[in-house]
Amino acid sequence: MSLHQREELAAIIARFSCGDGIHTTAIKGVNCIRFSELNARLPSVYNPSLCVIMQGQKRVWLENEIYDYRPSEYLVVSVDLPVIGEVTQGSDEKPYLCLQIELDLHELTELLVQFVTVKEGRTAPERGIFVGTMDATLEDCVLRLARLLDTPGDIPLLGPMIKREIYYRLLNSPYGEVITQLARPGSHMQRIAVAIEHLRSNFNKPVKVEDLANQIGMSVSSFHSHFKTVTAMSPRQYQKRFRLLEARQIMMAEMQDAATTAYRVGYESQSHFSRDYARMFGNPPGRDIKQLSAAT
Repeated sequence: MSLHQREELAAIIARFSCGDGIHTTAIKGVNCIRFSELNARLPSVYNPSLCVIMQGQKRVWLENEIYDYRPSEYLVVSVDLPVIGEVTQGSDEKPYLCLQIELDLHELTELLVQFVTVKEGRTAPERGIFVGTMDATLEDCVLRLARLLDTPGDIPLLGPMIKREIYYRLLNSPYGEVITQLARPGSHMQRIAVAIEHLRSNFNKPVKVEDLANQIGMSVSSFHSHFKTVTAMSPRQYQKRFRLLEARQIMMAEMQDAATTAYRVGYESQSHFSRDYARMFGNPPGRDIKQLSAAT
């Protein structure tokens, strides 16, 4: 992408971002993200998506792993992952600007089955997150998709077509084999994605790992191994992190106390909840929510 094209895309993202934060657009599944200040490490759940930075830099932690990406690079998340994100470069004069394109796994699978012969290329562990390098064809697709925001009448027809082309370019990129892991029916990553969906839907209930492994057709040992390969954590660790993120959201949005929230998200002990919460967010629940409220 030329400097002129990058500046054009950055300007589009800035124009459709009303202040700092994540902003939905008229194109379903496409969000404009802007931050004008460096931010502290923010735990959140990343959904399957392609994130393309046009200005600034960001760092993402998955457990002890670090993923840095900047303009000319992109981040792909293939399953719902509890991570920690931090904008590491951004200011009022040059804010962090990113276009997020959510990945429709059904469309990816359909495209893979019907049209795509994946080229041999880079292979990687089946981790549910990676950083790739943009090429000219993918950059062109992303820019054409963003341009549709200025011509909303074209979105219903051209939006789905360009998003489908982006999927096609990803599948035919040097990272194609990695992308197919999340789209190929019966793959280890696809089955782990099913397990993750079950954990998220039942986050406040006890989980029997044996039942979950049986549900996706794996032995318990194989399930543990592949789950950790994809997410860098065990199923129980994943559920705990998701519970704590849900708890934080409940306390912020509904002004619930820690005791009520602990039981709502599946904890039997408030003290256990408070210890886990402080370990993840750096402060016990009451102090953390007070600081968050003061900052907003």
